[in-house]
Amino acid sequence: MTHAAGPLLLLLDYGGTKLTAALSRPGQATWLDQRRFFTPARADGPYEYQKMLDLARELLTSVGEPPAAIGVSFGGPVYAPDGLVRLSHHVPGWENVPLAERLQAEFGAPAAVDNDANVAALGEYRFGAGQGCENLLYVTVSTGIGGGWLINGRPYVGADGMAGEIGHTLVQPDGLPCVCGRRGCLEAEACGPGIANRARLYLGEAGPAGEPLLALTGGDPAQITAKMIAEAAQNGDQFSQGILAESARRLGLGLANALTLMNPDRVILGGGVTKSGQRWWQVVRDTARQHTLPEIRVDIVPAAFSDDAPLWGAVALAESILNQPTNQPSN
Repeated sequence: MTHAAGPLLLLLDYGGTKLTAALSRPGQATWLDQRRFFTPARADGPYEYQKMLDLARELLTSVGEPPAAIGVSFGGPVYAPDGLVRLSHHVPGWENVPLAERLQAEFGAPAAVDNDANVAALGEYRFGAGQGCENLLYVTVSTGIGGGWLINGRPYVGADGMAGEIGHTLVQPDGLPCVCGRRGCLEAEACGPGIANRARLYLGEAGPAGEPLLALTGGDPAQITAKMIAEAAQNGDQFSQGILAESARRLGLGLANALTLMNPDRVILGGGVTKSGQRWWQVVRDTARQHTLPEIRVDIVPAAFSDDAPLWGAVALAESILNQPTNQPSN
C-alpha cells in the first residue's frame, strides 16, 4: 500500500571508503533520514554488504514502513540491466555479485543498481548542476576516478556498460601504477591516493622542501593523504602546492580529451578531491582549456551535491522503477 505522503525510497551508496544510506519520497528536496559509515581499511565485499544492510534496517525501523523501491550507487563497474556488480577496484570480494537481486530478496522491493559516476551524473542532471544540459559528463574524483555520461538527456553506458571509465584513460605513459594493473591512468595520477602516492615518490628528492609536509605525519610518509596535502598547500607549503598542481594538470588533460571527443554542454566534478581549493580548480580548468580546440566550450563546474550526488541519482533510479508498468520484484 502506498502511504499518503508518497512511496518510500531506500537509497544506498557504496563508496570507496564509506557507505551511505538514506530515505526519501518522490518530490522531496531533503532526506527523511540518513546514515553514514566509514569502512575500515581491510573491509571486503561481504563485510560492506552486511554493514549496508544494518544501516538500511536501522533507517526503515525508524519510520516503520517498507520501501517501495531501492536505488543503489556502487563504486565500481556494474552491468546495470541486471543490477550485477562486476567488481570493485578498491575493495575485494565484490566480484560478480547480483546486488539488485539480493537487495530485492532482503527488502521485498525492486532495486536498480548502477556505477556511482553514472548515478551521480543522473542526480546532477535531474536535481543539481546539470539541470538544463542535455549532454553532460560527470566525473567523481575521490578514492578513484569515474565518469558518467548523459547524452540527449539519457544515460549512455556503452555496449558493455563500461562507458565513462575516464579514470582508466592514459594521461601519463609509464606513470604511477594503477589499481587496474596498468600505469599512468588518470585515476592513478589524479585521485586522492594517487596524489598521496606522488608526494611519497617525490619526498625522496625533495630534501628540506618536503619537511613541512612530512612533519604533519609525524615523520611517517605512509600517513600522507590528499586532504593533508591540500590543507598544507592552502597554508603556503610550496612542495604540497607543486604536488597538487601536477595532479590537477593530469586531470585537466584527461578532461580535455573527453571534451574534444564528445563536446558536452558541461563537465561536473564531484568527490572529495574537488575540495582541494581554488588553485586546484584553476589549474584543472586552465589545463583543459589549453588542450582543447578553441571552438569547444570548457564549462567545468563543481557538483551541486558534492558527496551526495550519487544518493540523488539513486533517487532518480528508484523513481524510474516506480514509473515502470510494474514495480514488483522479479522471482
